[in-house]
Amino acid sequence: MQIKNVTVAGGGVLGSQIALQSAYCGFNVKIWLRSEGSIERCAPKLDRFAGIYKATLEATKANAAARARGLSDEDATADELDALAAKVDPARQGIVLTTDWDEAFGDADLVIEAVAEDPAQKIPFYEELQKHLPEKAIVVTNSSTLLPSQFAEYTGRPEKYLALHFANNIWQGNTAEIMGHAGTDQQYYDQVVEFAEAIRMVPLCLKKEQPSYILNSMLVPFLSAAEALYANDVADPETIDKTWTLATGAPNGPFRILDVVGLVTAYNIVSMNPQASDPDSTPGKICAKLKEKIDAGKTGINAGEGFYKYR
Repeated sequence: MQIKNVTVAGGGVLGSQIALQSAYCGFNVKIWLRSEGSIERCAPKLDRFAGIYKATLEATKANAAARARGLSDEDATADELDALAAKVDPARQGIVLTTDWDEAFGDADLVIEAVAEDPAQKIPFYEELQKHLPEKAIVVTNSSTLLPSQFAEYTGRPEKYLALHFANNIWQGNTAEIMGHAGTDQQYYDQVVEFAEAIRMVPLCLKKEQPSYILNSMLVPFLSAAEALYANDVADPETIDKTWTLATGAPNGPFRILDVVGLVTAYNIVSMNPQASDPDSTPGKICAKLKEKIDAGKTGINAGEGFYKYR
């Protein structure tokens, strides 16, 4: 394994999860954040996820069905689960949070970009990033919907650039979609696959670029359909969720899922639709309803409230 030092750019919902999972699995981890305020918002996320890790490992001792695939093996003994739980706090405390570009990226083997789902933010980030990276560093994007070919030229190392996309709650839904672009060198693709396995993810290797990858090619239309029902006043979120869970047996409806994804990410995705600028269109109505919640601080589960309350 050539990757030892991992820097996650962005400490949002998924960025903080990726950082903790990587640290839990033995990597040296830093999180680059834009401001001191971002550090203050990121630290509680890491603490919450660390608590979930420990609680899950403890619950697994009494109930095998509580096991999270990203945390322990199926046949782990109680002593082994205790040993894993003992790793969580040191992993959390070992994560360095910084706003300094050179401190964050100067010795990185792998940079995982998890900044906002907005090309206008990603491109300036990459243009600055390349000034601070060592030659060895591989750069991956955790973008949910955007293609690596959109940004490869801005990284200054297109052959070492590809996508590594995680699902939310990565300790449970431990998938890692790996997608290169036409200029990605196979050796770096293979190193990213190896890294994904090392942090207990299941690598899902795409053969070519696909907008929204595998998971979101299915998930985004599902969530969009639910948002349209809500935006057009067909039904409220609770009723829409109830319809889905009762009819399909799924554990969560679309608005529970949106709370996990985060409403800012959902808003950024919808706002890229050209119709979103028309307030009378369905995308425009979805944007307006999401923006109302975001402005009220109801951005999802990490804020304590989104479509549902979690405090």
